[in-house]
Amino acid sequence: MNNIKESWDITASQRALFSIIVMTGAFMAILDTTVVDVIVPKLTGPLSSDMYGVQWIITSYMIAAAIALLITEYLIKTFGSKKIFILGVALFALASFFCGMSDTLTSIIFFRVIQGIGEALIMVTSHIMIFSYFPPSRQGLAMGIFGLGVSFAPALGPTLGGYLTEYYGWRMVFFINVPVGVLLSVAGMLYLPKDLKFEKMRFNFISLFFISLGTIALLIMLSKGQQRGWFNDELIVLLFFMSIMGYLMYAFSEIISKHKLIDFTLFKKPDFTNGIFLYTFIMGFSMYQYFYLLPVYYEHIKMLPTLDAGIAVFSFAIFIGFFAPIAGSLSDKFGAKKVLLLSSIIYLLTSYLLLPTLNYYTPIVRAELLTIPFGIAMGLFFAPATVLLLQNAPKEKGELAIVLMDYVRFVGGSFGTALATNNMEYFKNLNFQHFEELQNPTFINDYLHSAKEFLGVSLDKVEAFFNGYETLMSYNYGFKSVFLSAAHWGAIGSIFVLLLFVKFKKESIK
Repeated sequence: MNNIKESWDITASQRALFSIIVMTGAFMAILDTTVVDVIVPKLTGPLSSDMYGVQWIITSYMIAAAIALLITEYLIKTFGSKKIFILGVALFALASFFCGMSDTLTSIIFFRVIQGIGEALIMVTSHIMIFSYFPPSRQGLAMGIFGLGVSFAPALGPTLGGYLTEYYGWRMVFFINVPVGVLLSVAGMLYLPKDLKFEKMRFNFISLFFISLGTIALLIMLSKGQQRGWFNDELIVLLFFMSIMGYLMYAFSEIISKHKLIDFTLFKKPDFTNGIFLYTFIMGFSMYQYFYLLPVYYEHIKMLPTLDAGIAVFSFAIFIGFFAPIAGSLSDKFGAKKVLLLSSIIYLLTSYLLLPTLNYYTPIVRAELLTIPFGIAMGLFFAPATVLLLQNAPKEKGELAIVLMDYVRFVGGSFGTALATNNMEYFKNLNFQHFEELQNPTFINDYLHSAKEFLGVSLDKVEAFFNGYETLMSYNYGFKSVFLSAAHWGAIGSIFVLLLFVKFKKESIK
């Protein structure tokens, strides 16, 4: 759409109105991701599930969004950005209502899938539309506006989620999207300009089916692996086989088809390839683990109420929104690569030296301070990573670059969430086993009977309390290993940041 002059031939007031409508949609969609993160630990009781189960409230959303992204480019070129944006907002609002009405884990996961599809449609169209409202000379400003909005949403999410849950119940986290979605849908129909160009293109549904099969099977395997004993379980073996076959059949379909689902010529540029990989590993596999784990830490280890946990998360998340526009300015002045290097250095120092020190005994203020550098690193990461990818994609393939960027974010985020859950349970069980091995059965039995007499309660209650304490401490000491595991994925991603400079040096020599 950027090559259509009339799309930005609008008044300043129109540009402001269109941008507000579009950015509100993107803000709502991204906000919901982190709003839900903070309430997930609280849903094990209401939905009669465990952490493996409620994790799928997040994972199913990400999987659905990732798969829906692959068809978004086709929908936009066929029906126009305006119609697809409004469709995405309407789907998101409708699914939010039914999520709030759900009483079972199965139903909420189903409607979260629809929500994820809605977010995919909103994110790609909003990104494209806001760029179309600004002339080429001012598209840097457009990127700054978009980056500020989508960066501040994750910062506000945990606090808003905690507040709504604390005072109005967890269902309000979903219900709040409904009036916003209705108003946005009406405003979009009334005020957003009509699309000026459409394009007929054929879509490779066969490739979409196979890559969807591979992705879903892989992520279910990762989610259920630890719980079911990995490859000792027939289901895990079947899922592994389905994942391999799905990706192989996708590759075969792309090779023989004239109409590619993904144009891999984009990856001929090493900087684009490195950008996708560092985005996948640092953002998806690593940062998304911390986004998932820190609310769990505050609620399950520090035993904070949901609102207090949200405020604790906000103490670092606000720095994401604050540093995102700064990162955009630094990228313009010094280059995206240097800002990414700075971000990765801060991130690695934080994830290896600061976050693993968090435990039950860490004072809450100290915990909040230790997570601030994590927020700074994330804030410095968003803008330069986006700039790097878009600068290394041809203009006519900008939509596909956005789709791929969001796809690896969602798939990587699903992968990271599954890894975090598996590691959390694995290291908890490992520490629990160590506690059991170190205990003297005679001493423990005497201690429990003494506690029974002192407290004047039944032995069953004393044993249940002691078991709960063991579980808490198992999680507590296991979290250090969980945080370090997430850091390792960030270290792998940082290799691709360094490769950006290897490429740069070679070009300088030439």
